[in-house]
Amino acid sequence: MLFAPPEIIPTEVFATLPDSFRKIDQITPWAAARRGGRPIHSFLEGPSFDRAGNLYVTDIPFGRIFRITPSGSVDLVTEYDGEPNGLKIHKDGRAFVTDYKNGIVELDLQTGATRVALSRRYSETFKGVNDLFFAANGDMYFTDQGRTGHHDPSGRVYRWAADGRLHCLLDRGINPNGLVTNADESVLFVAMTNANAVWHLNLMPNDDVTAVGTLIQLSGGIGPDGLALTEDGGLVVAHPRMGAVWVFDAKGEPRWRVNSCGSDLLTNVAFGGPDNRTLYITDSGAGTVQMARLPVAGRRMYSHA
Repeated sequence: MLFAPPEIIPTEVFATLPDSFRKIDQITPWAAARRGGRPIHSFLEGPSFDRAGNLYVTDIPFGRIFRITPSGSVDLVTEYDGEPNGLKIHKDGRAFVTDYKNGIVELDLQTGATRVALSRRYSETFKGVNDLFFAANGDMYFTDQGRTGHHDPSGRVYRWAADGRLHCLLDRGINPNGLVTNADESVLFVAMTNANAVWHLNLMPNDDVTAVGTLIQLSGGIGPDGLALTEDGGLVVAHPRMGAVWVFDAKGEPRWRVNSCGSDLLTNVAFGGPDNRTLYITDSGAGTVQMARLPVAGRRMYSHA
């Protein structure tokens, strides 16, 4: 099926990681595996807003979490022995982080203290958790990505219910990454990075999924990373190595392409601003956060409901 070319939306830089926070000529175990052994200054991910309008981002290889004020100034919240990726804020103010090294980590945004909240399932450690999403009732969905792919389609998607039950929804994912539900939370969308696709998982009342299929098939780049939902049910998809973020409508047709003003490693997204129509995007290659004004607002997150 052929679609009309999506309208191009430009970005600009909202915030830049100061030189004082950039590591010089350092290679961490994460960078050795993920960046081909090249030195890395940072790798920003996991953008998430608190109710005061502060934006939090993670720095995977160096175990850091930063706070960016509405004016764009950057402060260090914490630095710890971990590899934090996704970050979402609970309604009660606690932040939860998917940490590739440690599992699900709880973060106190005021003190910077961290504790491991969930590290294993049935005594089995995770492959390497990647991103998370809160449902309206407080259930946490998260992906366990590891280094899975077509050679090893064993990536997992979990629901950690608010009552403490942990259920594996899917165990045959091809590098599951970002995730978000549709508006009525009957469907979970999951970026399968190494399949270069976004899958849909129909959620059943008995903690099961059915009719798992492909909603969007991309081409080029690394594959989809972070996801977000628009107010009208469309899907926002970060596409690293394409230097783009795609905005699809509820039917899966492309409406807009948001083009990077920096590197081509646009990894994750979050809506913010007074009308929730500004899209904030982590540029992991440049160590910046870009922003773009969209014609449609984002869906309000659990922490702001």
